[in-house]
Amino acid sequence: MKLWNKGFEPDKEIERFTVGQDRELDLRLAKYDVEGSMAHIRMLESIGLLTKEELDILLPALQDIADEIERGEFRIEEGVEDVHSQVEFLLTSRLGDVGKKIHSGRSRNDQVLVDLKLFFRDELKKISAGVEQLFTRLIELSEKHKDKLMPGYTHLQVAMPSSFGLWFGAYAEALTDDMQMLIAAYNIANQNPLGSAAGYGSSFPLDREMTTELLHFERPHYNVVAAQMSRGKTERAVANAIATIASTLGHLAMDVCMWMCNNFSFVSFPDELTTGSSIMPHKKNPDVFEIMRGKCNRLQSIPNEIALLTGNLPLGYNRDLQLMKDILFPASTELIDCLNMATYMLGEIRVKDNILDDPRYDYIFTVEDVNRLVLEGMPFRDAYKKVGMEVQNGTYKPHRGVHHTHLGSIGNPANDHIAAKMHSLQQQLK
Repeated sequence: MKLWNKGFEPDKEIERFTVGQDRELDLRLAKYDVEGSMAHIRMLESIGLLTKEELDILLPALQDIADEIERGEFRIEEGVEDVHSQVEFLLTSRLGDVGKKIHSGRSRNDQVLVDLKLFFRDELKKISAGVEQLFTRLIELSEKHKDKLMPGYTHLQVAMPSSFGLWFGAYAEALTDDMQMLIAAYNIANQNPLGSAAGYGSSFPLDREMTTELLHFERPHYNVVAAQMSRGKTERAVANAIATIASTLGHLAMDVCMWMCNNFSFVSFPDELTTGSSIMPHKKNPDVFEIMRGKCNRLQSIPNEIALLTGNLPLGYNRDLQLMKDILFPASTELIDCLNMATYMLGEIRVKDNILDDPRYDYIFTVEDVNRLVLEGMPFRDAYKKVGMEVQNGTYKPHRGVHHTHLGSIGNPANDHIAAKMHSLQQQLK
């Protein structure tokens, strides 16, 4: 069954190629398709295109389909093109001709647009929840280990003292920046395209403000052409939000892999959270974080994939847009899985104590000693030269004390401010 059926069926190979993975992917849109249809028919009744009696028949039938979806019993049958066709087919087979009336005043174009926007809103909220859990874990670890020093590096060379408190807290604050991108994507998705039809509106007196309110959108896409143009733009925004979170998470995974290496041994995990070697009995490999790093690197490619898919399309709907579901649906699932796994793994992380007592890190205190001399009255350039000559001559002996007090430093990581920033951002998605 096809909503556009005009008395002929397309060649089977044409159907296979054009439908692609739609039947499988559309199952994730089913609940939103029903939700959009329920709002749409309420609006149709309000403008006289459905009677009250017809609405009273259609709404319970759609609710039955929603319940089937919730129970996992809904299927898109062989020969049915997509979720929109399946829902209308079920209504018509169960109710007769009244089921055919639900499509008045809309096109599959705005129907799939509203489904996708409702879907992306929920997916972004799920991603936000995953970010929030990881953020909370990082802040807890930052507070727990804020007094434990570790080396800081530039160019992968030992640079200055850092702390596990700063390391964990840095990734927590990085997630607040990522949350800004998530909110931007959510705001773009949170606009109602229903009523734009094929992108040029309808001669029916549709009440688009009513469906906007019923579907809890912030506002409608006002211009009907702009509503159609949002297909692709919404996906780009979501892809960018996914990619920026993946960037932070992939960077964290790389750090953990490096810190677990025997040459560092800054962190470790229980044996059951690592994997072994088929030939080397001593190995405890960071496979979880290596897979996480690989997945997050792959996720960072999706904005480019979306951009290339949509970059040279003419105005109006084009079937190329269908392929974005293949990219973004699994991407959101994969990111949520990575966020949850990172939170789980970090709950078991073990941090090494007294790392900087090792003589290999003596030079990490040179800046501390330069600053100490400056505080005692020596000009900075003279203090820098004095310590530098001691290093060159092999006579440098570090004073191992670290006294950082300014906002965001080792002694004052500002976790309360970072937590307040995240809380403020989270409120925008409630």
